[in-house]
Amino acid sequence: MTTTGLRLEEITPANLDAALGIRVHAAQEHAVAPVVKSLAEAYVHPEAAWPRLIVDGDRPVGFLMAFLDIDWFEDGSVRRSGLWRLNIAAGEQGMGYGRFAVESVARELRRRGTERLYVTWHPGPDGPEGFYLGLGFRPNGETSGGQTVGVLDLGQDRGRPA
Repeated sequence: MTTTGLRLEEITPANLDAALGIRVHAAQEHAVAPVVKSLAEAYVHPEAAWPRLIVDGDRPVGFLMAFLDIDWFEDGSVRRSGLWRLNIAAGEQGMGYGRFAVESVARELRRRGTERLYVTWHPGPDGPEGFYLGLGFRPNGETSGGQTVGVLDLGQDRGRPA
């Protein structure tokens, strides 16, 4: 992974096909929606969705979508922000792009004054639990749609996700 060419790009007509081409490993497809579904959700929830293409140099390597200040329980009692989707291309996994994605979302949420970053993951041996726990997320005892809810305290340390 390079450091100078790694960046997030807004989804535009110029990079839409690249975003739609991001595919996770076949064994992971049950655990994360495809990019096309994420972009459809971003279209119908523009106030809450923050979709970005992850690019290394000129190579698209992944896709992320954050959720911003949503009504978590749909009753007005709790507002949360976090990582909605993370799709790292099958051939690009294990190279630090997922960490970069989480750190990027953490930076954006801190910029917006948010103190906690939420994420959900499918439990089980083939799920991403180890990845999220390794970045400092902790299960908060909730589930959402059968998925574990994890939270990362963004706290005072502005340089790291944990």
